Amino acid sequence: MKKLFAKLLTAMALGLGMVSSATAAGGGIEWDKFPKEKMTDMAALQNGAKLFVNYCLNCHSAAYMRYNRLRDIGLTEEQIKANLMFATEKVGETMKAAIDPKQAKEWFGAAPPDLTVIARSSASASKGSGADYLYTYMRTFYRDETKATGWNNLAFPSIAMPHVFWELQGVRTAKYVDEKDPHDPAKTVHVFKGFEQVTPGTLTPRQYDDAVADLVAYLQWMGEPAQGQRFRLGVWVLMFLGVFTVIAWRLNAAYWKDVK
Repeated sequence: MKKLFAKLLTAMALGLGMVSSATAAGGGIEWDKFPKEKMTDMAALQNGAKLFVNYCLNCHSAAYMRYNRLRDIGLTEEQIKANLMFATEKVGETMKAAIDPKQAKEWFGAAPPDLTVIARSSASASKGSGADYLYTYMRTFYRDETKATGWNNLAFPSIAMPHVFWELQGVRTAKYVDEKDPHDPAKTVHVFKGFEQVTPGTLTPRQYDDAVADLVAYLQWMGEPAQGQRFRLGVWVLMFLGVFTVIAWRLNAAYWKDVK
Protein backbone atom coordinates (compact mmCIF):
# COMPACT_ATOMS: atom_id res chain seq x y z
CA MET A 1 0.00 0.00 0.00
CA LYS A 2 2.83 2.37 0.89
CA LYS A 3 4.56 1.62 -2.42
CA LEU A 4 1.34 2.34 -4.33
CA PHE A 5 0.89 5.63 -2.46
CA ALA A 6 4.49 6.63 -3.22
CA LYS A 7 3.97 5.86 -6.93
CA LEU A 8 0.82 8.00 -6.99
CA LEU A 9 2.67 10.92 -5.41
CA THR A 10 5.50 10.56 -7.94
CA ALA A 11 3.03 10.51 -10.84
CA MET A 12 1.29 13.63 -9.51
CA ALA A 13 4.63 15.43 -9.17
CA LEU A 14 5.61 14.49 -12.70
CA GLY A 15 2.23 15.65 -13.99
CA LEU A 16 2.58 19.02 -12.27
CA GLY A 17 6.07 19.37 -13.68
CA MET A 18 4.81 18.67 -17.21
CA VAL A 19 2.04 21.27 -16.83
CA SER A 20 4.55 23.84 -15.59
CA SER A 21 6.88 23.11 -18.49
CA ALA A 22 4.05 23.40 -20.99
CA THR A 23 2.97 26.73 -19.49
CA ALA A 24 6.51 28.06 -19.67
CA ALA A 25 6.89 26.90 -23.28
CA GLY A 26 3.74 28.73 -24.25
CA GLY A 27 4.70 31.88 -22.39
CA GLY A 28 1.98 31.34 -19.79
CA ILE A 29 -0.64 32.81 -22.11
CA GLU A 30 -4.30 31.90 -22.31
CA TRP A 31 -5.37 30.39 -25.62
CA ASP A 32 -8.00 32.39 -27.49
CA LYS A 33 -11.15 30.55 -28.46
CA PHE A 34 -11.47 29.67 -32.12
CA PRO A 35 -14.92 30.68 -33.49
CA LYS A 36 -16.40 27.21 -34.09
CA GLU A 37 -19.19 28.54 -36.31
CA LYS A 38 -16.57 28.84 -39.05
CA MET A 39 -16.59 25.05 -39.40
CA THR A 40 -20.04 25.12 -41.00
CA ASP A 41 -19.43 28.23 -43.10
CA MET A 42 -18.54 27.12 -46.65
CA ALA A 43 -17.35 30.61 -47.64
CA ALA A 44 -14.96 30.62 -44.66
CA LEU A 45 -13.61 27.17 -45.52
CA GLN A 46 -13.09 28.19 -49.15
CA ASN A 47 -11.25 31.35 -48.11
CA GLY A 48 -9.17 29.27 -45.69
CA ALA A 49 -8.23 26.93 -48.53
CA LYS A 50 -7.16 29.92 -50.63
CA LEU A 51 -5.03 31.30 -47.78
CA PHE A 52 -3.48 27.89 -47.20
CA VAL A 53 -2.51 27.43 -50.85
CA ASN A 54 -1.17 30.98 -51.24
CA TYR A 55 0.73 31.33 -47.95
CA CYS A 56 1.32 27.91 -46.37
CA LEU A 57 1.75 25.48 -49.25
CA ASN A 58 4.96 27.20 -50.36
CA CYS A 59 6.81 25.50 -47.48
CA HIS A 60 4.32 23.13 -45.80
CA SER A 61 2.81 20.10 -47.49
CA ALA A 62 -0.56 18.49 -46.85
CA ALA A 63 0.54 15.14 -48.24
CA TYR A 64 -2.60 13.28 -47.14
CA MET A 65 -5.07 15.68 -48.76
CA ARG A 66 -5.98 15.59 -52.45
CA TYR A 67 -7.08 18.69 -54.33
CA ASN A 68 -10.25 17.01 -55.56
CA ARG A 69 -11.40 16.61 -51.94
CA LEU A 70 -11.98 20.37 -51.93
CA ARG A 71 -15.21 19.62 -53.77
CA ASP A 72 -16.58 18.75 -50.32
CA ILE A 73 -16.45 22.44 -49.37
CA GLY A 74 -18.38 23.57 -52.44
CA LEU A 75 -15.62 24.08 -55.02
CA THR A 76 -15.82 22.72 -58.55
CA GLU A 77 -12.89 21.07 -60.31
CA GLU A 78 -12.65 24.08 -62.61
CA GLN A 79 -12.38 26.44 -59.64
CA ILE A 80 -9.76 24.23 -58.00
CA LYS A 81 -7.67 24.06 -61.17
CA ALA A 82 -7.95 27.78 -61.91
CA ASN A 83 -7.37 29.17 -58.43
CA LEU A 84 -5.70 26.67 -56.11
CA MET A 85 -3.36 24.41 -58.09
CA PHE A 86 0.13 25.92 -58.42
CA ALA A 87 2.37 22.95 -57.58
CA THR A 88 0.78 20.26 -59.77
CA GLU A 89 -1.44 19.83 -62.81
CA LYS A 90 -3.71 16.92 -61.81
CA VAL A 91 -6.66 17.57 -59.52
CA GLY A 92 -6.25 14.07 -58.04
CA GLU A 93 -2.73 14.82 -56.76
CA THR A 94 -1.93 15.42 -53.10
CA MET A 95 -1.10 18.90 -51.81
CA LYS A 96 2.70 18.80 -51.77
CA ALA A 97 4.90 21.84 -51.16
CA ALA A 98 7.03 23.20 -53.96
CA ILE A 99 10.04 23.71 -51.69
CA ASP A 100 12.87 21.17 -51.57
CA PRO A 101 12.93 19.57 -48.08
CA LYS A 102 16.75 19.67 -48.02
CA GLN A 103 16.77 23.40 -48.77
CA ALA A 104 14.06 24.00 -46.19
CA LYS A 105 16.10 22.21 -43.53
CA GLU A 106 19.15 24.27 -44.47
CA TRP A 107 17.25 27.58 -44.34
CA PHE A 108 15.05 26.99 -41.28
CA GLY A 109 17.04 24.40 -39.34
CA ALA A 110 14.33 21.76 -39.84
CA ALA A 111 11.99 20.76 -42.63
CA PRO A 112 8.56 22.44 -42.18
CA PRO A 113 6.06 19.88 -40.87
CA ASP A 114 3.19 18.46 -42.88
CA LEU A 115 -0.06 20.26 -42.02
CA THR A 116 -2.66 17.66 -42.97
CA VAL A 117 -3.56 16.85 -39.36
CA ILE A 118 -1.83 19.76 -37.61
CA ALA A 119 -5.06 20.92 -35.93
CA ARG A 120 -5.71 17.51 -34.41
CA SER A 121 -2.09 16.84 -33.43
CA SER A 122 -1.76 20.25 -31.73
CA ALA A 123 -4.51 19.51 -29.22
CA SER A 124 -3.33 18.88 -25.66
CA ALA A 125 -4.29 19.45 -22.04
CA SER A 126 -2.14 22.60 -21.90
CA LYS A 127 -3.15 24.02 -25.30
CA GLY A 128 -6.80 23.03 -25.38
CA SER A 129 -8.13 22.20 -28.81
CA GLY A 130 -5.73 22.32 -31.72
CA ALA A 131 -7.91 24.99 -33.35
CA ASP A 132 -7.61 27.23 -30.27
CA TYR A 133 -3.84 26.86 -30.29
CA LEU A 134 -3.47 27.58 -34.01
CA TYR A 135 -5.85 30.55 -33.80
CA THR A 136 -3.75 32.05 -30.99
CA TYR A 137 -0.46 31.12 -32.62
CA MET A 138 -1.19 32.81 -35.94
CA ARG A 139 -2.22 36.02 -34.16
CA THR A 140 0.74 36.42 -31.77
CA PHE A 141 3.70 37.00 -34.08
CA TYR A 142 5.78 40.08 -33.35
CA ARG A 143 8.99 41.69 -34.60
CA ASP A 144 12.15 40.56 -32.79
CA GLU A 145 15.47 41.56 -34.31
CA THR A 146 17.36 39.19 -32.00
CA LYS A 147 15.99 36.19 -33.90
CA ALA A 148 17.40 34.83 -37.14
CA THR A 149 14.14 35.37 -39.04
CA GLY A 150 13.45 38.73 -37.38
CA TRP A 151 10.22 37.37 -35.86
CA ASN A 152 9.11 35.76 -32.63
CA ASN A 153 5.86 34.30 -31.38
CA LEU A 154 4.11 34.54 -28.02
CA ALA A 155 2.56 31.06 -28.28
CA PHE A 156 5.77 29.46 -29.62
CA PRO A 157 8.79 31.39 -28.26
CA SER A 158 11.96 31.43 -30.42
CA ILE A 159 10.12 29.94 -33.37
CA ALA A 160 12.10 29.32 -36.56
CA MET A 161 9.16 30.13 -38.83
CA PRO A 162 8.91 33.70 -40.16
CA HIS A 163 5.64 35.60 -40.07
CA VAL A 164 4.20 34.84 -43.52
CA PHE A 165 1.14 37.02 -42.89
CA TRP A 166 3.05 40.14 -41.85
CA GLU A 167 1.83 42.14 -44.84
CA LEU A 168 -1.76 41.38 -43.88
CA GLN A 169 -1.33 42.04 -40.15
CA GLY A 170 1.38 44.67 -40.29
CA VAL A 171 4.47 44.90 -38.11
CA ARG A 172 4.04 44.72 -34.33
CA THR A 173 6.39 44.63 -31.38
CA ALA A 174 5.76 43.06 -27.98
CA LYS A 175 5.81 45.17 -24.84
CA TYR A 176 7.39 43.59 -21.76
CA VAL A 177 7.95 45.04 -18.29
CA ASP A 178 9.95 43.76 -15.34
CA GLU A 179 7.86 43.03 -12.27
CA LYS A 180 8.54 41.37 -8.93
CA ASP A 181 7.99 37.65 -8.87
CA PRO A 182 4.83 37.05 -6.78
CA HIS A 183 6.41 33.85 -5.43
CA ASP A 184 9.80 35.39 -4.66
CA PRO A 185 9.95 39.19 -4.18
CA ALA A 186 13.73 39.10 -4.47
CA LYS A 187 13.41 38.11 -8.13
CA THR A 188 11.95 39.90 -11.14
CA VAL A 189 10.01 38.39 -14.04
CA HIS A 190 9.55 39.56 -17.62
CA VAL A 191 5.78 40.13 -18.05
CA PHE A 192 4.05 40.56 -21.40
CA LYS A 193 1.88 43.70 -21.53
CA GLY A 194 0.51 43.67 -25.06
CA PHE A 195 1.50 44.48 -28.62
CA GLU A 196 2.38 47.81 -30.18
CA GLN A 197 1.55 48.37 -33.85
CA VAL A 198 4.54 49.77 -35.74
CA THR A 199 3.18 49.77 -39.27
CA PRO A 200 -0.39 48.90 -40.34
CA GLY A 201 -1.21 45.88 -42.46
CA THR A 202 -3.41 45.61 -45.51
CA LEU A 203 -6.17 44.25 -43.24
CA THR A 204 -7.67 45.78 -40.13
CA PRO A 205 -7.13 43.81 -36.89
CA ARG A 206 -10.69 42.49 -37.08
CA GLN A 207 -10.31 41.49 -40.73
CA TYR A 208 -7.01 39.77 -39.95
CA ASP A 209 -8.52 37.79 -37.06
CA ASP A 210 -11.37 36.76 -39.35
CA ALA A 211 -8.94 35.63 -42.06
CA VAL A 212 -6.92 33.60 -39.54
CA ALA A 213 -10.14 32.00 -38.29
CA ASP A 214 -10.93 30.99 -41.90
CA LEU A 215 -7.48 29.41 -42.27
CA VAL A 216 -7.76 27.54 -38.97
CA ALA A 217 -11.24 26.32 -39.94
CA TYR A 218 -9.77 24.89 -43.14
CA LEU A 219 -6.89 23.24 -41.23
CA GLN A 220 -9.40 21.76 -38.79
CA TRP A 221 -11.57 20.51 -41.68
CA MET A 222 -8.55 19.09 -43.53
CA GLY A 223 -7.66 16.93 -40.53
CA GLU A 224 -11.01 15.15 -40.90
CA PRO A 225 -12.98 16.12 -44.03
CA ALA A 226 -15.80 13.71 -43.13
CA GLN A 227 -16.35 15.33 -39.73
CA GLY A 228 -19.49 17.20 -40.80
CA GLN A 229 -20.97 14.08 -42.37
CA ARG A 230 -20.12 12.11 -39.23
CA PHE A 231 -21.91 14.64 -37.03
CA ARG A 232 -25.01 14.62 -39.26
CA LEU A 233 -25.06 10.83 -39.33
CA GLY A 234 -24.66 10.77 -35.56
CA VAL A 235 -27.81 12.81 -35.12
CA TRP A 236 -29.82 10.33 -37.21
CA VAL A 237 -28.34 7.39 -35.31
CA LEU A 238 -29.31 8.94 -31.95
CA MET A 239 -32.83 9.63 -33.24
CA PHE A 240 -33.16 6.02 -34.43
CA LEU A 241 -31.91 4.68 -31.11
CA GLY A 242 -34.37 6.94 -29.26
CA VAL A 243 -37.33 5.68 -31.33
CA PHE A 244 -36.12 2.07 -31.13
CA THR A 245 -35.79 2.33 -27.34
CA VAL A 246 -39.46 3.40 -27.04
CA ILE A 247 -40.57 0.55 -29.33
CA ALA A 248 -38.46 -2.01 -27.45
CA TRP A 249 -39.82 -0.76 -24.12
CA ARG A 250 -43.45 -1.16 -25.26
CA LEU A 251 -42.75 -4.57 -26.82
CA ASN A 252 -41.15 -5.70 -23.60
CA ALA A 253 -44.21 -4.53 -21.65
CA ALA A 254 -46.59 -6.32 -24.05
CA TYR A 255 -44.54 -9.54 -23.93
CA TRP A 256 -44.42 -9.75 -20.14
CA LYS A 257 -47.94 -8.59 -19.31
CA ASP A 258 -49.46 -12.10 -19.56
CA VAL A 259 -46.50 -13.72 -17.79
CA LYS A 260 -46.99 -11.48 -14.76
